[in-house]
Parts: sequence; C-alpha cells; structure tokens
Amino acid sequence: MIKRGCGILLPITSLPSKHGIGCFSKEAYEFVDFLSAAGQRYWQILPLGPTGFGDSPYQSFSTFAGNPYLIDLGSLMEEGLLTESECNSYDFGDREGSINYEKIYRSRFQILFIAFQRSNYRTEETYQTFVKEENFWLEDYATYMAIKQVHGGASFLDWEKDLCLHKTKALKVFKKEWQEQVEFYKFLQYNFYKQWKALKTYANERNIKIIGDIPIYVALDSADTWSHPELFQLGADRRPKAVAGCPPDAFSKTGQLWGNPLYDWKEHRKTKYAWWILRVNQCQKLYDVIRVDHFRGFESYYAIPYGDKTAEKGNWQLGPGLELFKALEKDMGKLDVIAEDLGFLTDGVRKMVKESGFPGMKVLQFAFNAGEDSGYLPHHYKPNCVVYTGTHDNDTTIGWAESLSRQDAAYCMEYLGVNKRKDICKGMIRIALSSVARTVIIPMQDYLEIGSEGRINLPSTLGENWKWRLLPGECTKELSDKIKHLTDIYARNTINKK
Repeated sequence: MIKRGCGILLPITSLPSKHGIGCFSKEAYEFVDFLSAAGQRYWQILPLGPTGFGDSPYQSFSTFAGNPYLIDLGSLMEEGLLTESECNSYDFGDREGSINYEKIYRSRFQILFIAFQRSNYRTEETYQTFVKEENFWLEDYATYMAIKQVHGGASFLDWEKDLCLHKTKALKVFKKEWQEQVEFYKFLQYNFYKQWKALKTYANERNIKIIGDIPIYVALDSADTWSHPELFQLGADRRPKAVAGCPPDAFSKTGQLWGNPLYDWKEHRKTKYAWWILRVNQCQKLYDVIRVDHFRGFESYYAIPYGDKTAEKGNWQLGPGLELFKALEKDMGKLDVIAEDLGFLTDGVRKMVKESGFPGMKVLQFAFNAGEDSGYLPHHYKPNCVVYTGTHDNDTTIGWAESLSRQDAAYCMEYLGVNKRKDICKGMIRIALSSVARTVIIPMQDYLEIGSEGRINLPSTLGENWKWRLLPGECTKELSDKIKHLTDIYARNTINKK
C-alpha cells in the first residue's frame, strides 16, 4: 500500500516511437525507467480500446478489446514476422510530435496483416489459451470488426438487417466466407494483450502501478452494443431512444453531446450486473487502479433525445447508484478505484462518492476563481483524494495560466506564493505534491512546461484532439532528477510494507 504516492499522466499514444504513434515499443519501457528514476509510483494512461471516427479513446469499438495501433511493430520484427524495410515502406506520418491518424489508419492494418499471414499463431499454445479464455467477448468482437471491414467501415446500423440484428444464421454464413478476416482480428488482440502484459509486468516489477481508465459508456457503433442490445436503451431497429452527454457548462454553452447509448439499468439489475462484472474484471487484468470516468453518471445521468444536434434539451434520470459497486465488490472484493467526480455535483452525488469510500479527484485548474473559496483549493483537501494540476480534458497548466483573467491570475499567484504568471505551473506542481492528498498525478506536459500546443483534448470538438506526442529525448536525466527531488521533498516515494 502506498502511503503518499505520485505519478505522471501520459497516454500510451503520446510516447515517441518510430512508426507514427506511441505504442508498446522500447520507448514505453524507457518511460517506465524514467518514472522509476523520478521516484514515481503511478503511470496513468487513457483507455486502451480500439478507436473509430474522431480517434477518441472514449468512443471505442469495444470495451474489452485493445487498440491495434498500440502493437509494437519492432517486436513483430524480432519474431521474424516483419522486416524493417517493410515497415519503413509505409507512411505513418512524418511529424514526430503529432499523430496523423488518417495515415496510421491507412497503413497500420496493412502491415499487421502481413505479420498475420506469416505467423504460425494457431500452433501456439498461448494463443489457444487466449482465445478460450477471452471467448466471452473475442468472437463477437472479431466478427463485428470483420463485417465492418467488408462493409467499408460502415456502422452496424447500416448493415444488412440480419447481420445488424446479430442473427445466428447470418453470422454463420458470413464467418464461413470471411474466416480469414475474423481470425486476423483475433490475432491482433492476442498480440495486443501479450505485449501489454509484458509492459505492465515490467512496470510492476519496478514498483509502478498502472492507473487505467474505464469510460462510463460504450460507443453506439461498437461490438458491445451490437452483440448485447438488451443492455441498452435501444429500439427494435437498434437505434437509441436517447443518448449520453452533459448539459451546458463551463466547457460548452450548448452542452456536450457524446452520442453513446444509455444503459437499460433495469435489465442490468435483473442479471445482477453480470456484464459489468465481466467488464471490470477485464479492467483488473489490464490495470492496477481503475479511474471510473464520469462517476456521477451512476447516481444520475443526462439523457438527450436521439437525433438532437445539441445537448440542451436533455433530462436527468436516476442511475443504479452504489448498488452496482456493491455487486462488483461482492464478486471481486475491494476495488482499487478513483472516482471521476468532476462537473456539476449534487448532494446525491457527493453522498454516493463519500459512501463508496473511493477517492475523488481534485483538479487545481478548477480552483482559482478570485473571491471564491473553491473546494478544489488544497486547504480543503482530505487525504482520500487524488490531485491533478489538470487532466486530459484541460489545457496544459502553462496554457491555462496564460488565459487567466488579470484578477484570477493575481489570486492564483498570491495563493501559490509566486510572483510571475510563468511560474504558476511550477507553483501548482509544488502545492499539489505538498498537499495532504494521498495521491498526486501530474500531466507530463506540466513537468515539461509545455504550452497549449501540448493539449490532449478540447471537449466538444473534433479534428485536433488526441494527437500530441513527446519528442525523442525529452525525458532527460536532468528532468527525472528534478522530479525525484520534488518527490522526495514532499515524501511521496514511500511504500508501506505491511
């Protein structure tokens, strides 16, 4: 158990690598070494699922599958399945600090298919074991992706009726004709899980825990919705009755229209939350700690009429509350969870977070409104919380500080004890680490003091998100020594060995 720990937030995709996007390559292992040298105890990442339109890890084709983009081509070269010249012949984009998703999409699957055709994976005992153990989701996922490929990437809502409705006879006919494509997607998942397990083991052996992220919702166009429509608020044609989002707030005047299908909580309750138990069990294979996205949505969720162009006309409906988490803990024991309790909080949400015992999140960028004694200010903290300077949905702290009004900037600098706006980022890191919070997570961009060009995501926008990457050589010994010094000053490198 970690008494006072800290870590760094960095998506896998934001690592440097040779082939256009961060992956489970040697650079990932080097980043683990960097974390260890810096005295860190956590590496927080974003969801690992396969992404679709918009490239958001929160809109995945499956809640159980892994993103094939993260498979390290270098490891496949070492296995003799690819050559360096073959990999170099594909265009994965030429900007080291940014991901070109269009080029990745057009190239990655082609090179991975070459590796698949050369592999003797069917004879590997570990592959047979993987397929057997993961069959509860893998067969449907691989079939779904193969059908999607054959249909030019179209949503399952636009497939032939019997395939759209997951009819057994139609699926049998399809799999007989397109067996190779179905097997290809199983092969990708086998390699994803094998490579991720090796990287996670490497991190754990160096006393670094992985904080993973479980999105509250699944995507409408996903294997989950397609194969288990009874778990969602869908019509007979599989189209949603209402979709998920957030009402108008500081991020967006018209709210956030996420478009995810909503759960049929009555059905989940009937099954004693069996699907959720499978889902969280899978997360526990992937991560050491689970950050539950949009935790407040389990107390009450915002339902927007399907077809609306904005989130302005939604309404709040009751969720399962702690009943779900009690069912999970009855099956799995005590959960190591972080509750993402940000946004508009009601008394009911606060009560649920408190009764759950899960640590909530404190984001310092939400704290500094002149004249307001915000609950995000450190003098209000209790130990059972996780403090961030900002998250993947915020601007970098340098960018945020530059955008502050003169009045808010003056208040922030006075609170932090710094004299210049450019020193706010350093002050925020120090005040987070020095707080009573048991855990502190700092985005990598803040340690690097990067401006708004390092922002990961701007909610309610498309096109420029999820692209930022570290440049080769940015994780220097000088930086790790600097972080280690701060970590030691504020006693965040201690482990309670019971």
